Amino acid sequence: MATKGIPEATIARLPVYLRVLNTLDGLDTISSGALAEAAGVSPAQLRKDLSALGSYGTRGVGYEVAYLRFQIGRVVGSTHEWPVVLVGIGNLGTALANYSGFYSRGFRVVGLVDPSAALVGLRIHGLAITDLADLEQVVADTGAVIGVIATPAEAAQSVADRLVAAGITSILNFAASVLAVPEGVQVRKVDLGQELQILAYHEHRRAAGQTIDQARVLVAPESKEQGPR
Repeated sequence: MATKGIPEATIARLPVYLRVLNTLDGLDTISSGALAEAAGVSPAQLRKDLSALGSYGTRGVGYEVAYLRFQIGRVVGSTHEWPVVLVGIGNLGTALANYSGFYSRGFRVVGLVDPSAALVGLRIHGLAITDLADLEQVVADTGAVIGVIATPAEAAQSVADRLVAAGITSILNFAASVLAVPEGVQVRKVDLGQELQILAYHEHRRAAGQTIDQARVLVAPESKEQGPR
């Protein structure tokens, strides 16, 4: 991926811009303001992010949708097909295996792996689930370059170690654990419980603020004009 010199925070926002652009069928150009609003960022932030790609748009016209889609896609790798092996086919893993968003963004699930004898041999979208014992062989046979871990927390590190040993250098971790990997291996962690707790924090603050506002209404301010006592 051609991401050298692009800030990590910008890289994290590029897929959001690409998702918006992919919904603009039939539209030739879009203003920075409209694209920023749809992506949930400020126009200034959007222009700064896109300038890192060498794209500055045209004053009074905006950005050419097709070209900007190509530019961002080239940087984040969606112009290529990336083979993915998914380890852990429980409830979450099954949902991920059925997620159509992988395929529409250039990721192809080529391997499904689980230790459960009850699951081995079952098929999801025509792809058979393979025993965990054969993980290394699955990686070698499919040419997978990205590993997705959706196992219980206690199994995640062992799976990560085996994926790295098999040549995987990019891992998406859904397990509730922090992985230790060698330098040069990229790990992105998705902690659904943590994200919910962050939302709960904001809900708690909002509720506390409403309570304070209600209390202020109930407590009448003292009159500035005091009558004779």
